[in-house]
Amino acid sequence: MASKQNILLTGAILGLFSLMMLIVFGDKGLADLNMLKRSRDALVLKNETLLRENLSLYRSIERLKTDPYYIENIARKELGVIRKDEQIFKFQDGKKSAFTD
Repeated sequence: MASKQNILLTGAILGLFSLMMLIVFGDKGLADLNMLKRSRDALVLKNETLLRENLSLYRSIERLKTDPYYIENIARKELGVIRKDEQIFKFQDGKKSAFTD
């Protein structure tokens, strides 16, 4: 009788261990749950970054629609536009200085 109980107890322990391994490592188990949580966290971070970028672009668009000084600044930086009464001086970078002996 004791031998039969030992066999049943061993079988029950092996069955429970197998179920635990299935829960942890099986399809849709804890390992997959942790992977999905990491993926979700990465997507939340990417979403926050995109929201900040969208807000910045929205502000730029609004300023381009309404602020002439901002438009002038962008035109100067990106297109190299100057006013009629301005002159551009270009200096060559050289190793010799005008003030050397």
